[in-house]
Amino acid sequence: MSVQGADKPITVPDLRRMKGTPQVWLTAYTTPIARLLDPHCDVLLVGDSLGMVLYGLPSTLAVSLDMMIAHGAAVVRGARRACVVVDMPFGSYQASPPQAFRNAARVLVETGAQAVKLEGGVEMAETIRFLTQRGIPVCAHIGLMPQSVNVAGGSRATGRTGDEAAKVTADAHAISDAGAFAVVVEGTLEPVAAAITAEIPIPTIGIGASAQCDGQVLVIDDVLGTFNDFVPRFVKRYAELGVEISRAAEAYAADVRARRFPGVEHTFRKTR
Repeated sequence: MSVQGADKPITVPDLRRMKGTPQVWLTAYTTPIARLLDPHCDVLLVGDSLGMVLYGLPSTLAVSLDMMIAHGAAVVRGARRACVVVDMPFGSYQASPPQAFRNAARVLVETGAQAVKLEGGVEMAETIRFLTQRGIPVCAHIGLMPQSVNVAGGSRATGRTGDEAAKVTADAHAISDAGAFAVVVEGTLEPVAAAITAEIPIPTIGIGASAQCDGQVLVIDDVLGTFNDFVPRFVKRYAELGVEISRAAEAYAADVRARRFPGVEHTFRKTR
């Protein structure tokens, strides 16, 4: 249960004040899942990971703004207390701060979410400042950045060398100074992520980073065991629902083929 209480909706200022208190973040993409996660989470992140998890895409790059808005609105409908943050998809904010503002404003207006998240450090500081000065709360994302997979040549942890550690640390300071209220630190060596957490005044949310981060986030389908294409080493499975779903479908198919379903109790019959 969040320190904010069971009924009080969690706001962006609440999250900023929770620096040093473990924050619980999980991704959500649909109303039913949002309703199940909401009592236990501080933030429901509508991640562009939905492209891979829900749509079977090979990466997040083909996710559109319309897709993010549709799923963002669905999650907002299922959230009563958790703060909802929506990812800005690839190509929707990188061209210029005005482009980022137009698209981020559309996300907030059309979904009812409280904030957006975008990838990038030093190079995105100007855009983050532009957005926050105009009333759009921004969570940043540094370290391993899925939208930059082609530039990076794949998904690999960062911070392994002195130059990499200096780069991700500079990114953290730049986005904090620009006004981001929190930062996701992904795929970053543990000592580097821990040091960043101690140095910057905004909450750090780790994924494949450090237990010393101010919070943690995982993809809900990884947590539940419903997405089996690839399981990163930083994921802890808390359930194997994929196995249970397959078993349920198998049992249903067997009943249908054997004409055991539907039974009399599942049909409508004429009554006097």
